[in-house]
Amino acid sequence: MQIEPQIRFRGMEPSPSVEEVVRERIGRLERFHDRITSCAVLIEAPHRHGQQGRLYRVQVNLTVPGAEIVTGRPQQDEHAHEDVYVAIRDSFNSAQRQLEDIVRKMSGHRVKAHPETLRGKVARLVSDEGYGFIAGQDGREFFFRRESMTSDQQWLMLAEGAEVSFSEHEGEQGPYASAIALV
Repeated sequence: MQIEPQIRFRGMEPSPSVEEVVRERIGRLERFHDRITSCAVLIEAPHRHGQQGRLYRVQVNLTVPGAEIVTGRPQQDEHAHEDVYVAIRDSFNSAQRQLEDIVRKMSGHRVKAHPETLRGKVARLVSDEGYGFIAGQDGREFFFRRESMTSDQQWLMLAEGAEVSFSEHEGEQGPYASAIALV
């Protein structure tokens, strides 16, 4: 790293053991990208709210040539973050995934694209056999299975003509839908 990392504590006393874990995680990030130009880590223990325990927040700001990574946005119900070490792990894992994507893009490798969410209506439903077809807004038809629904409850409420959102995929026998949800 070109500049010494900054590690700050807010709402809690500085802890040598927490700082040691953070420095080790920064070292791991350097294995994925050797040109990290800056790194700032904020470990925050917000005040108690009602009966809820202290939820730690760890924000990691990394800068590499051509990109900036920021992790650790507040999560309301992440009770695992009552442990500062779990909050550190989650924030650094997120930074690592983003850093890996940046390295792939820089090296010309394809980064996994998330499919676009489409809308359509259930054209045919063969509920006793667990599959059906969706008529997309563009006129194409998409096959789907019961397991492609976002929940079993939605499968039970599904009927022909119901409006749904879904992700499109290309299969050996034509387009199929996944992540299907009632609209």
